[in-house]
Amino acid sequence: MYPKLEIDINKLKQNVKVISHMCHDNNISLAFVTKSFCAREKVVEKLVEEGIDYIADSRINNLKKLKNIDLPKMLIRIPMISELEEVVEYSDISFNSELKTIKALNEICERKNIIHKIVLMFDLGDLREGYFYEEDLFNNIKNIQKFKNIKIIGIATNLTCYGAIIPSPINTGRLVEIARKVENEFDLKLEIVSGGNSSSLDLLMNDDMPRGVTNLRIGESIVLGRETAYGKNIKGTYQDAFKLVCEIVECKEKPSVPIGEIGIDAFGNKPVYEDKGILKRAIVAIGKQDIDTDSLMPIDTSIEILGASSDHMILDISKSENDYKVGDEVEFLLTYGGLMSTSTSEYVSKEIIG
Repeated sequence: MYPKLEIDINKLKQNVKVISHMCHDNNISLAFVTKSFCAREKVVEKLVEEGIDYIADSRINNLKKLKNIDLPKMLIRIPMISELEEVVEYSDISFNSELKTIKALNEICERKNIIHKIVLMFDLGDLREGYFYEEDLFNNIKNIQKFKNIKIIGIATNLTCYGAIIPSPINTGRLVEIARKVENEFDLKLEIVSGGNSSSLDLLMNDDMPRGVTNLRIGESIVLGRETAYGKNIKGTYQDAFKLVCEIVECKEKPSVPIGEIGIDAFGNKPVYEDKGILKRAIVAIGKQDIDTDSLMPIDTSIEILGASSDHMILDISKSENDYKVGDEVEFLLTYGGLMSTSTSEYVSKEIIG
């Protein structure tokens, strides 16, 4: 069934091996972030033997799917108060930055007679989640230590995802310094000093990761084989473990500029067209309801994506050496955002290979 997302397990296994060796050689544990492919259990269960230490996801519904996989589960999006009952049931560790939420977690755990582990987020300048001032962090830890059913096991930061701030020895080193202050001031032993996500791998590859970082949360580098600070491919990994395959439903020669007065399109935009003469065009059965066309790269690099409506994507195949016909396949690589949207779309089938 087309369109389909092909998932190559053997390529993913290779990617996990490369990343896990890179982390473990530097005494860093690996948390595998599974949200990009909606935490499909059949995928995760085939990868856990390749050196994964934690399963991490932003959504508790995804961790629910993986409840039978015997690895510690991290909820890495700061939790909603409305979901805390499920947080303590389906995650072993949650990342937090609000005392009100942590207090509510403690009340639930007290009622259930369980201990819940938390990692506290600290904002190093990317300006997403986390305590921004050390004084605020320390004052909150004083209060958290009064909660008998909450155990602080770590500190973490996030870089690049919102503010696009690149991890450096300076900002990541500050996280390590704060972790040491926390340990000394509060007599804590922090198991986890989580120095970021796939954008932090560039520090590892250049031997610049500050000592004292003990964990990384890696998604894109595993699924797409590249670090995300500068977008460089990681040696020994595959960039095509996930592939979008679409079917051609029309193949005709047409003008490159629509005929008539141009208004707004189906998405409220007024498009501008370049006159390239008559083009050989193919339409594939996928559209903006499923994918942002900017997140696709045709594997046949002579193909140009001209645009899309909600259900049709139009390709210029004029320069291709392939004689495409109706019913033929066209394959695409995806960005991280493209992988997330096609994984989420119920109109894109999923095929696991290997």
